[in-house]
Amino acid sequence: MPAKVYTDKDADPTILKGKTLAVIGFGSQGHAHAMNLKDSGYKVIVGLYKGSKSIESAKKKGFEVFETAEAVKRADVLLIALPDMRQPAVFAEAIAPNLAPGKTVLFIHGLAIHYGLVAVPPGVNVAMVAPKGPGHVVRSQYVEGKGVPALIAVAQDADKKAKKIALAWAHGIGATRAGVIQTTFKEETETDLFGEQAVLCGGASALVTAGFETLVEAGYQPEMAYFECLHELKLIVDLMVESGIAGMRFSISETAKYGDITRGPRVVNAKTKAEMKKILKEIQSGKFTKEWVAEYKGGLKNYKKLLNDGEKHLVEKTGQRLRSLMPWVPKKNIKGSQADYTSK
Repeated sequence: MPAKVYTDKDADPTILKGKTLAVIGFGSQGHAHAMNLKDSGYKVIVGLYKGSKSIESAKKKGFEVFETAEAVKRADVLLIALPDMRQPAVFAEAIAPNLAPGKTVLFIHGLAIHYGLVAVPPGVNVAMVAPKGPGHVVRSQYVEGKGVPALIAVAQDADKKAKKIALAWAHGIGATRAGVIQTTFKEETETDLFGEQAVLCGGASALVTAGFETLVEAGYQPEMAYFECLHELKLIVDLMVESGIAGMRFSISETAKYGDITRGPRVVNAKTKAEMKKILKEIQSGKFTKEWVAEYKGGLKNYKKLLNDGEKHLVEKTGQRLRSLMPWVPKKNIKGSQADYTSK
């Protein structure tokens, strides 16, 4: 049975009227939620740690900024827009001690709650509002009078209003303009991690790299390998997003289509799917999260090494040179540009 899609008519914005809404963190998702809610007429404050580089940015956009603990004290409803691994320490030190019965804590990803990295006191609502798009798109779609679809979930319904509050928040950021689907913290967390690891990030980057290496090792120019295995991927993904896999196949040549349906299953095959199932089990059991927590607490040594190794790969050097020849491709200096408090 298809999931129910909640829209503007299903939300009651009045449930947030007269309340103080706090956004803890002012990175990608945090700034979008704060600005959209402010433009929707709500009283919004921002919570940041002392000395945060985001303080001036938030103030320039018209927000009152408080240290995290004070923002939590003042808030009726607060959104945790911090990276997953920063949440436990900040929650224990500044958030949990200042949560009183009747308050509502919202998350944009379920990892910390689902795997027990944070403990929310009884009497406090715990819910999720998770837009299915990056913060800048959540903001730009709102400004255009549109919205980004979102997920909502309830983990602790202390006053029986958690779902209504989550829907009202989703309405305030524009998500109900597009559509909101209810899920659980467990389902959102496990499917999100699996998608990132097996398909969207891990799977796609490994597939691109392996394809690039196969052509280069066979004697083809790195530039040709880059175009065929990385650059043109966007064209295919855009077609999939717009029309699904069948729509993408409708738009490509018969030769490409035949190669797709006969050779694709040889690359992503039963062995690949077996590894995907192992990855899913590691997520479901909590093994991945335990490993990630240990890596984070250990100073991210392996994490940094693997990232640095990837940045030195020939595909990166080739791409950097070729992108300089394509003025229509936006040039972004991503590394080191994120704010102190970003979302996942």
